[in-house]
Amino acid sequence: MNLPNYISLARLLSAPVGIWFILNGNLADAFWLFLIAGASDAIDGFVAKRFNSRSELGALLDPIADKALIVSMVVTLGLAGYLPNWLVILIVFRDVLIIGGFILTQFAAEPLNARPLMISKVNTALQIVLVAWTLAHFGLNVVDRNLSAILIDAVAATTVLSGAVYLVRWMRGFAGAEEA
Repeated sequence: MNLPNYISLARLLSAPVGIWFILNGNLADAFWLFLIAGASDAIDGFVAKRFNSRSELGALLDPIADKALIVSMVVTLGLAGYLPNWLVILIVFRDVLIIGGFILTQFAAEPLNARPLMISKVNTALQIVLVAWTLAHFGLNVVDRNLSAILIDAVAATTVLSGAVYLVRWMRGFAGAEEA
């Protein structure tokens, strides 16, 4: 284990703390925790690159920590009534689809490329902004000005689009039409 891996592990362990904060109505604390966890993602990446301390464990742990934190926050905010249930279901279904697709591609005779798509990166960024905004709005009493509705629509659109693009990419890859 190296420093970037410890930072990723701390981010992973922040997810249940964030859930606890939200379920206990401490959205301001959840906001600050989410902000610190987000900063830790940038820090562990910087440290790994700057000090040449990249590792196989880090390559797995970092995205798992990111996804665990984001999805746990989205699900908990939905359960607590701060995000619409249909959006939570959409986000979780897309992630299950991607994980399932990744697992299936590993069983292919020639494993398909699993690099993330640009639309997926945009979707993840929008999910992060939505979670942070929702926590700030309800926890710090930041005035909404209809930003929540805009973010919800943007996250929904990019979630559907990225899920569809992954699906098409995998189907074409399995059919041998292109590199997935």
